[in-house]
Amino acid sequence: MDTGTHIVMGVAIGGLAVADPVVATDTATLSAVAAGVLIGSLIPDVDTILKLRNNAVYIRHHRGITHSVPAVLLWPLIITILLSFIVPEANFIHLWAWTFLAVFLHVFVDIFNSYGTQALRPFSNKWVAIGVINTFDPIIFTMHIIALLIWFIGASPIITFLTMYAIIFMYYLLRFAIKAAVKHAVLNTVPDATEIIIAPTMRFFQWRVAASSDNYHYVGRAYGRSVNIYDRFEREPMPKSPEIDVAMSDPNIEAFVSFSPIYRWSITTIGDLCEVRLIDLRYRSKGYYPFVAVAHVDQDLNIVNSYTGWIFSEDKLQKKLNFAPNS
Repeated sequence: MDTGTHIVMGVAIGGLAVADPVVATDTATLSAVAAGVLIGSLIPDVDTILKLRNNAVYIRHHRGITHSVPAVLLWPLIITILLSFIVPEANFIHLWAWTFLAVFLHVFVDIFNSYGTQALRPFSNKWVAIGVINTFDPIIFTMHIIALLIWFIGASPIITFLTMYAIIFMYYLLRFAIKAAVKHAVLNTVPDATEIIIAPTMRFFQWRVAASSDNYHYVGRAYGRSVNIYDRFEREPMPKSPEIDVAMSDPNIEAFVSFSPIYRWSITTIGDLCEVRLIDLRYRSKGYYPFVAVAHVDQDLNIVNSYTGWIFSEDKLQKKLNFAPNS
Protein backbone atom coordinates (compact mmCIF):
# COMPACT_ATOMS: atom_id res chain seq x y z
CA MET A 1 0.00 0.00 0.00
CA ASP A 2 1.01 3.64 -0.22
CA THR A 3 2.63 5.51 2.68
CA GLY A 4 -0.52 7.45 3.56
CA THR A 5 -2.56 4.27 3.97
CA HIS A 6 0.15 2.66 6.08
CA ILE A 7 0.13 5.72 8.35
CA VAL A 8 -3.63 5.67 8.96
CA MET A 9 -3.42 1.91 9.49
CA GLY A 10 -0.82 2.49 12.19
CA VAL A 11 -2.97 5.09 13.92
CA ALA A 12 -5.95 2.71 13.79
CA ILE A 13 -3.92 -0.11 15.35
CA GLY A 14 -2.85 2.31 18.07
CA GLY A 15 -6.51 3.06 18.77
CA LEU A 16 -7.37 -0.62 18.88
CA ALA A 17 -4.50 -1.21 21.31
CA VAL A 18 -6.52 0.32 24.14
CA ALA A 19 -8.46 -2.96 24.11
CA ASP A 20 -5.38 -4.29 25.87
CA PRO A 21 -5.85 -3.59 29.63
CA VAL A 22 -2.08 -3.17 30.15
CA VAL A 23 -1.89 -0.54 27.41
CA ALA A 24 -5.09 1.20 28.52
CA THR A 25 -4.03 1.53 32.17
CA ASP A 26 -0.31 2.26 31.80
CA THR A 27 0.56 5.67 30.38
CA ALA A 28 4.15 4.71 29.63
CA THR A 29 3.13 1.58 27.73
CA LEU A 30 0.40 3.49 25.89
CA SER A 31 2.81 6.15 24.66
CA ALA A 32 5.40 3.55 23.66
CA VAL A 33 2.80 1.44 21.82
CA ALA A 34 1.53 4.53 19.98
CA ALA A 35 5.06 5.16 18.70
CA GLY A 36 5.76 1.48 18.08
CA VAL A 37 2.72 0.80 15.91
CA LEU A 38 3.30 3.93 13.84
CA ILE A 39 6.96 3.08 13.26
CA GLY A 40 6.09 -0.58 12.69
CA SER A 41 3.50 0.39 10.07
CA LEU A 42 6.18 2.20 8.06
CA ILE A 43 9.51 0.47 8.75
CA PRO A 44 9.26 -2.31 6.09
CA ASP A 45 9.35 0.40 3.42
CA VAL A 46 12.71 1.69 4.63
CA ASP A 47 14.15 0.09 1.49
CA THR A 48 12.67 3.00 -0.48
CA ILE A 49 16.03 4.64 0.21
CA LEU A 50 17.43 2.33 -2.48
CA LYS A 51 16.01 4.77 -5.03
CA LEU A 52 18.91 7.03 -4.17
CA ARG A 53 21.26 4.44 -5.61
CA ASN A 54 19.54 3.56 -8.88
CA ASN A 55 16.29 2.18 -10.24
CA ALA A 56 17.72 -1.27 -10.97
CA VAL A 57 18.65 -1.86 -7.32
CA TYR A 58 15.33 -0.41 -6.14
CA ILE A 59 13.22 -2.55 -8.49
CA ARG A 60 15.09 -5.73 -7.64
CA HIS A 61 15.03 -5.25 -3.86
CA HIS A 62 12.04 -3.06 -2.92
CA ARG A 63 9.61 -5.11 -0.82
CA GLY A 64 12.17 -7.86 -0.78
CA ILE A 65 14.22 -8.66 2.33
CA THR A 66 12.54 -5.88 4.36
CA HIS A 67 9.19 -7.67 3.88
CA SER A 68 10.52 -11.19 4.44
CA VAL A 69 9.74 -13.62 7.27
CA PRO A 70 12.95 -12.79 9.19
CA ALA A 71 12.24 -9.05 8.81
CA VAL A 72 8.70 -9.42 10.15
CA LEU A 73 10.20 -11.08 13.23
CA LEU A 74 13.17 -8.73 13.62
CA TRP A 75 11.56 -5.31 12.99
CA PRO A 76 9.25 -5.49 16.05
CA LEU A 77 12.09 -6.67 18.27
CA ILE A 78 14.43 -3.90 17.12
CA ILE A 79 11.74 -1.22 17.50
CA THR A 80 10.72 -2.53 20.93
CA ILE A 81 14.30 -2.57 22.21
CA LEU A 82 14.95 0.98 20.99
CA LEU A 83 11.70 2.31 22.48
CA SER A 84 12.47 0.54 25.75
CA PHE A 85 15.55 2.76 26.12
CA ILE A 86 13.38 5.82 25.55
CA VAL A 87 10.43 4.66 27.67
CA PRO A 88 11.95 2.14 30.10
CA GLU A 89 8.73 1.93 32.15
CA ALA A 90 6.79 0.48 29.20
CA ASN A 91 5.75 -3.16 29.31
CA PHE A 92 8.16 -4.91 26.92
CA ILE A 93 5.92 -7.83 25.95
CA HIS A 94 2.83 -5.77 25.19
CA LEU A 95 4.87 -3.17 23.32
CA TRP A 96 6.43 -5.95 21.22
CA ALA A 97 3.06 -7.62 20.54
CA TRP A 98 1.34 -4.50 19.19
CA THR A 99 4.41 -3.47 17.21
CA PHE A 100 4.56 -6.96 15.72
CA LEU A 101 0.90 -6.65 14.66
CA ALA A 102 1.66 -3.35 12.89
CA VAL A 103 4.64 -4.79 11.01
CA PHE A 104 2.78 -7.97 10.11
CA LEU A 105 -0.24 -6.07 8.76
CA HIS A 106 2.00 -3.85 6.64
CA VAL A 107 3.53 -6.86 4.91
CA PHE A 108 0.24 -8.75 4.78
CA VAL A 109 -1.75 -6.01 3.02
CA ASP A 110 1.09 -5.43 0.52
CA ILE A 111 0.64 -9.01 -0.67
CA PHE A 112 -2.75 -8.07 -2.12
CA ASN A 113 -1.31 -5.40 -4.45
CA SER A 114 -0.23 -6.16 -8.00
CA TYR A 115 3.35 -5.14 -7.10
CA GLY A 116 3.49 -7.72 -4.32
CA THR A 117 6.31 -8.64 -1.94
CA GLN A 118 8.88 -11.36 -1.37
CA ALA A 119 7.10 -12.20 1.87
CA LEU A 120 8.08 -15.88 1.69
CA ARG A 121 11.83 -15.28 1.84
CA PRO A 122 14.03 -17.10 2.76
CA PHE A 123 11.85 -20.09 1.85
CA SER A 124 11.13 -18.71 -1.63
CA ASN A 125 12.22 -15.66 -3.63
CA LYS A 126 8.94 -15.68 -5.54
CA TRP A 127 7.04 -12.41 -5.66
CA VAL A 128 3.67 -12.85 -3.97
CA ALA A 129 1.23 -10.48 -5.68
CA ILE A 130 -2.44 -11.38 -5.45
CA GLY A 131 -3.52 -8.24 -7.30
CA VAL A 132 -6.96 -7.44 -5.90
CA ILE A 133 -6.22 -4.10 -4.20
CA ASN A 134 -4.58 -1.09 -5.86
CA THR A 135 -1.44 0.32 -4.21
CA PHE A 136 -3.62 3.25 -3.18
CA ASP A 137 -7.20 2.17 -2.61
CA PRO A 138 -9.40 5.23 -1.98
CA ILE A 139 -12.12 3.14 -0.34
CA ILE A 140 -9.78 1.57 2.25
CA PHE A 141 -8.10 4.92 2.92
CA THR A 142 -11.46 6.69 3.30
CA MET A 143 -12.77 4.00 5.66
CA HIS A 144 -9.75 4.55 7.90
CA ILE A 145 -10.22 8.33 7.86
CA ILE A 146 -13.92 8.00 8.75
CA ALA A 147 -13.16 5.54 11.57
CA LEU A 148 -10.45 7.82 12.95
CA LEU A 149 -12.83 10.81 12.90
CA ILE A 150 -15.51 8.79 14.68
CA TRP A 151 -12.96 7.81 17.32
CA PHE A 152 -11.72 11.38 17.77
CA ILE A 153 -15.25 12.66 18.43
CA GLY A 154 -15.61 10.23 21.30
CA ALA A 155 -16.74 6.82 20.04
CA SER A 156 -15.25 3.63 21.45
CA PRO A 157 -12.06 2.85 19.52
CA ILE A 158 -12.56 -0.88 20.04
CA ILE A 159 -16.05 -0.95 18.52
CA THR A 160 -15.11 1.59 15.84
CA PHE A 161 -12.02 -0.17 14.53
CA LEU A 162 -13.35 -3.71 14.85
CA THR A 163 -16.36 -2.60 12.80
CA MET A 164 -14.05 -0.99 10.25
CA TYR A 165 -11.92 -4.14 9.96
CA ALA A 166 -15.05 -6.27 9.49
CA ILE A 167 -16.18 -4.00 6.64
CA ILE A 168 -12.71 -4.06 5.06
CA PHE A 169 -12.68 -7.86 5.29
CA MET A 170 -15.98 -7.99 3.36
CA TYR A 171 -14.56 -5.49 0.88
CA TYR A 172 -11.59 -7.78 0.22
CA LEU A 173 -13.93 -10.71 -0.40
CA LEU A 174 -15.88 -8.56 -2.85
CA ARG A 175 -12.70 -7.62 -4.69
CA PHE A 176 -11.78 -11.31 -5.03
CA ALA A 177 -15.23 -12.02 -6.47
CA ILE A 178 -14.97 -9.16 -8.97
CA LYS A 179 -11.50 -10.22 -10.08
CA ALA A 180 -12.75 -13.77 -10.65
CA ALA A 181 -15.58 -12.39 -12.79
CA VAL A 182 -13.10 -10.27 -14.76
CA LYS A 183 -10.87 -13.29 -15.37
CA HIS A 184 -13.88 -15.22 -16.68
CA ALA A 185 -14.69 -12.31 -19.00
CA VAL A 186 -11.09 -12.22 -20.27
CA LEU A 187 -11.25 -15.94 -21.06
CA ASN A 188 -14.43 -15.33 -23.02
CA THR A 189 -12.66 -12.56 -24.96
CA VAL A 190 -9.34 -14.37 -25.40
CA PRO A 191 -10.30 -18.06 -25.20
CA ASP A 192 -6.81 -19.30 -26.08
CA ALA A 193 -5.11 -17.30 -23.32
CA THR A 194 -2.52 -19.33 -21.42
CA GLU A 195 -1.56 -16.58 -18.99
CA ILE A 196 -3.75 -13.78 -17.63
CA ILE A 197 -2.64 -10.90 -15.43
CA ILE A 198 -5.38 -8.74 -13.95
CA ALA A 199 -4.35 -5.66 -11.98
CA PRO A 200 -6.61 -3.29 -10.04
CA THR A 201 -6.84 0.45 -10.57
CA MET A 202 -8.06 3.21 -8.26
CA ARG A 203 -11.47 2.91 -9.91
CA PHE A 204 -13.61 0.19 -8.36
CA PHE A 205 -14.87 -1.46 -11.57
CA GLN A 206 -11.81 -0.87 -13.77
CA TRP A 207 -8.99 -3.40 -14.07
CA ARG A 208 -5.88 -3.56 -16.24
CA VAL A 209 -5.63 -6.70 -18.32
CA ALA A 210 -2.60 -8.35 -19.92
CA ALA A 211 -2.94 -11.81 -21.41
CA SER A 212 -0.80 -14.14 -23.47
CA SER A 213 -1.62 -16.98 -25.84
CA ASP A 214 0.86 -19.15 -27.69
CA ASN A 215 1.04 -16.60 -30.51
CA TYR A 216 0.07 -13.18 -29.12
CA HIS A 217 0.19 -10.80 -26.18
CA TYR A 218 -3.06 -8.93 -25.53
CA VAL A 219 -3.41 -5.71 -23.57
CA GLY A 220 -6.69 -4.17 -22.53
CA ARG A 221 -8.89 -2.97 -19.73
CA ALA A 222 -11.93 -4.45 -18.06
CA TYR A 223 -14.94 -2.34 -17.11
CA GLY A 224 -16.96 -4.64 -14.91
CA ARG A 225 -17.47 -7.74 -17.04
CA SER A 226 -16.79 -5.90 -20.29
CA VAL A 227 -13.26 -6.38 -21.64
CA ASN A 228 -11.76 -4.09 -24.27
CA ILE A 229 -8.56 -5.25 -25.97
CA TYR A 230 -6.52 -2.24 -27.07
CA ASP A 231 -3.32 -3.82 -28.39
CA ARG A 232 -2.23 -7.17 -29.73
CA PHE A 233 1.45 -8.03 -30.17
CA GLU A 234 2.77 -11.07 -31.96
CA ARG A 235 4.92 -13.28 -29.75
CA GLU A 236 8.30 -14.07 -31.24
CA PRO A 237 11.41 -15.52 -29.64
CA MET A 238 14.12 -12.95 -29.09
CA PRO A 239 16.84 -13.35 -31.72
CA LYS A 240 20.32 -14.46 -30.74
CA SER A 241 23.34 -12.22 -31.16
CA PRO A 242 26.37 -11.18 -29.07
CA GLU A 243 24.95 -7.66 -28.70
CA ILE A 244 21.65 -8.97 -27.34
CA ASP A 245 23.43 -11.34 -24.97
CA VAL A 246 25.45 -8.44 -23.58
CA ALA A 247 22.35 -6.26 -23.23
CA MET A 248 20.44 -8.98 -21.39
CA SER A 249 23.26 -9.19 -18.83
CA ASP A 250 23.03 -5.48 -18.01
CA PRO A 251 21.85 -4.85 -14.40
CA ASN A 252 18.96 -2.62 -15.56
CA ILE A 253 17.71 -5.28 -17.97
CA GLU A 254 18.16 -8.05 -15.40
CA ALA A 255 16.22 -6.06 -12.77
CA PHE A 256 13.38 -5.51 -15.23
CA VAL A 257 13.20 -9.19 -16.19
CA SER A 258 13.22 -10.26 -12.54
CA PHE A 259 10.21 -8.04 -11.87
CA SER A 260 8.10 -8.13 -15.02
CA PRO A 261 6.17 -11.33 -15.79
CA ILE A 262 4.87 -10.20 -19.19
CA TYR A 263 6.67 -7.95 -21.63
CA ARG A 264 7.52 -7.55 -25.28
CA TRP A 265 10.88 -6.73 -26.81
CA SER A 266 12.11 -4.37 -29.49
CA ILE A 267 15.56 -4.41 -31.11
CA THR A 268 16.68 -1.42 -33.15
CA THR A 269 19.91 -0.34 -34.80
CA ILE A 270 20.69 3.32 -34.08
CA GLY A 271 23.85 4.40 -35.83
CA ASP A 272 26.58 2.08 -34.54
CA LEU A 273 24.51 1.00 -31.54
CA CYS A 274 22.17 -1.89 -30.97
CA GLU A 275 19.22 -0.91 -28.80
CA VAL A 276 17.45 -3.62 -26.82
CA ARG A 277 14.20 -2.43 -25.28
CA LEU A 278 11.87 -4.41 -23.02
CA ILE A 279 8.36 -3.08 -22.46
CA ASP A 280 6.15 -4.18 -19.57
CA LEU A 281 2.61 -4.78 -20.83
CA ARG A 282 0.83 -4.47 -17.48
CA TYR A 283 0.82 -0.70 -17.15
CA ARG A 284 -0.63 0.71 -20.36
CA SER A 285 -1.69 4.32 -19.75
CA LYS A 286 -3.25 6.53 -22.42
CA GLY A 287 -1.78 4.40 -25.17
CA TYR A 288 1.73 4.46 -23.70
CA TYR A 289 3.69 1.77 -21.88
CA PRO A 290 5.67 3.65 -19.22
CA PHE A 291 7.63 0.85 -17.53
CA VAL A 292 10.61 -0.08 -19.71
CA ALA A 293 14.20 -1.23 -19.72
CA VAL A 294 16.63 -0.10 -22.42
CA ALA A 295 20.27 -0.93 -23.14
CA HIS A 296 22.54 0.37 -25.91
CA VAL A 297 25.43 -1.86 -26.99
CA ASP A 298 28.23 -0.72 -29.28
CA GLN A 299 30.09 -2.76 -31.88
CA ASP A 300 32.77 -3.67 -29.34
CA LEU A 301 30.07 -5.27 -27.17
CA ASN A 302 30.20 -2.58 -24.52
CA ILE A 303 27.11 -1.21 -22.75
CA VAL A 304 27.11 2.47 -23.70
CA ASN A 305 24.13 3.34 -21.50
CA SER A 306 21.07 1.70 -20.02
CA TYR A 307 18.02 2.51 -17.95
CA THR A 308 14.99 0.93 -16.35
CA GLY A 309 12.03 2.62 -14.71
CA TRP A 310 8.89 4.62 -15.31
CA ILE A 311 9.07 6.99 -18.27
CA PHE A 312 6.04 8.69 -19.80
CA SER A 313 7.58 10.12 -22.97
CA GLU A 314 10.32 9.15 -25.40
CA ASP A 315 12.10 12.49 -24.91
CA LYS A 316 12.43 11.89 -21.18
CA LEU A 317 13.71 8.39 -21.82
CA GLN A 318 16.44 9.69 -24.12
CA LYS A 319 17.44 12.25 -21.50
CA LYS A 320 17.73 9.47 -18.93
CA LEU A 321 19.91 7.56 -21.33
CA ASN A 322 21.99 10.67 -22.09
CA PHE A 323 21.59 9.74 -25.70
CA ALA A 324 20.43 11.82 -28.66
CA PRO A 325 20.04 9.81 -31.87
CA ASN A 326 21.44 11.32 -35.01
CA SER A 327 18.83 12.99 -37.16
